[in-house]
Amino acid sequence: MGKLSIFIYISIFSLLLILFFHTPSRRITPRHRRLRLRSNFTFNQPLHRQQQDHYAPFDPLIANIQLRREDEEWQNHSLGPSQSDAADSHPEWEEFINDEDRFNVTERLSSLFPNIDVNPTDGFISVEELTRWNWQQAMNAALHRTEREFETHDEDRDGFVSFAEYEPPSWVMAAGSNSSSGYDIGWWNEEHFNASDADGNGALDMSEFNDFLHPADSRNPKLLLWLCRDVVRERDNSKDGKLSFSEFSPAIFDLVRRVDEDYGSLSWDDDQMEARAKKMFLELDKDEDGYLSATELLPVIGKIHPSEAYYAKQQAEYIISQAHEIE
Repeated sequence: MGKLSIFIYISIFSLLLILFFHTPSRRITPRHRRLRLRSNFTFNQPLHRQQQDHYAPFDPLIANIQLRREDEEWQNHSLGPSQSDAADSHPEWEEFINDEDRFNVTERLSSLFPNIDVNPTDGFISVEELTRWNWQQAMNAALHRTEREFETHDEDRDGFVSFAEYEPPSWVMAAGSNSSSGYDIGWWNEEHFNASDADGNGALDMSEFNDFLHPADSRNPKLLLWLCRDVVRERDNSKDGKLSFSEFSPAIFDLVRRVDEDYGSLSWDDDQMEARAKKMFLELDKDEDGYLSATELLPVIGKIHPSEAYYAKQQAEYIISQAHEIE
């Protein structure tokens, strides 16, 4: 796939920033656009967040402002609204990004270009370079949120969070095990916690706690296996601890094929789709017992629950493709 020159880069990202932040303003004439802060962060279960719209916070400066806003919302959500909660639009931050003297979009994008164009430094941005940049910004934002929550739960300030210190959020407790609410209190159970405990010392350090909150991005084999078990639990209607073909398809197969190019064709009819699903099922069923265990789901768990690396690449490829359309 092609590359972005600095001129195409500035044109594309200037337009995207305007579209990303655009909102009408009563104070400004229709010929002008006003940028407004927004965030894709929600107080939802992390795995449910991953199934929502994804975008990497491209500009670290804007990402930092968004995270500061989230910090205030987090504090209000955890401790109750403050008297200043009415001013949640953060006009001082929005005034900053709309002040051309202080935040010039073109100059800002030009200053970021050398940080992205690094392998090689050739005056162009490749898909790989843009993917790496998007992924790093997403990881920085995720770690900031982890640190914020870690500080909340590390009650004795020993640098670890024990299971006793970590209680499910109040809104999860209120939802209980009612799956129709979209939250399953079992997601916060001790099995998940222990799977995140890579060194087995009974408590989570910052890195392990980050994996606990973002299991799809973890390389911990215990946690990835737990993620597979969670998929089985969710789809195992017969409660036998494994998945039959009817439990695998179409639900899980559809999740896999949305990110697997080999299975992503939109032109298949129902019979072709079922044949492809059976092919995948048989490939995963290593012991040929007609069922899929949690271990047998390991090869596709990264497609059932895509990592931030997947979304970073997806966004980079989209940007590059848009650039080619305007060249």
